[in-house]
Amino acid sequence: MNTSIRRTARAFAAITAAAGMLAAGAAAASAHVSVDPGDTGANGYSRLTFNVPNESPTAKTNKLEVKLPTDTPFTSVSVKPVEGWTAQVITGDLPTPVTVAGATVTKAPSSVVWTADEAHQLGQNQYQAFSLSVGRLPAEGTTVVLEAAQGYSDGTVVNWNERSADGQPEPKHPAPSFTTTAEDGAAAHTTPASAAASTAPEASEAIERTSDATSIWGVVLGAAGFVLGAAALALVLAGRRSRAAAK
Repeated sequence: MNTSIRRTARAFAAITAAAGMLAAGAAAASAHVSVDPGDTGANGYSRLTFNVPNESPTAKTNKLEVKLPTDTPFTSVSVKPVEGWTAQVITGDLPTPVTVAGATVTKAPSSVVWTADEAHQLGQNQYQAFSLSVGRLPAEGTTVVLEAAQGYSDGTVVNWNERSADGQPEPKHPAPSFTTTAEDGAAAHTTPASAAASTAPEASEAIERTSDATSIWGVVLGAAGFVLGAAALALVLAGRRSRAAAK
């Protein structure tokens, strides 16, 4: 093997390694526990879908706890079943009584805990969606923060509880959150059951899951394809130079 080809081989190896690092970085940058509200209209009901990716290369995700707001509590919380996971809605006393829809509330759901059986824990490159039907949402312009704790099979717990600030970089473990919008007159009279049915059809949920995965891997594969294409071009040019030198 002549010097030119050896150089090209080393360059190709370096480029391939860089592509792998780029792919890993793109996946890690997108791996957050996040919430997707089906509706954000004040005084209405909404489906909240939490997307939970497994981030550990050695352990599996086996637990998720989502803390619900106590200053603007939800008086109605229903859980959508997930195969292989048990869910528990925990209700407790509020720090201070609040008024919701004209009624004084002293107790409300404070958290929801999902726990996986051994066969349904999340491994590498896997994620799961967990859905709640909640209501009523607080006044327009309220930022609803839903801190989450992600548990792993090795005992590690990752707390997604950091607040984002305008003009500042996104924190490493941002808390899932959303901001309520203007009241929708129809939504204000919607029952929790009909809100869940209208915002969480199976087909829509499947599309959301596919879209999340596609957006991540589309970036990764596109970048990797560009890098490998450049490497292939370099090999062709090196071969031509070698043949020209031989003549």
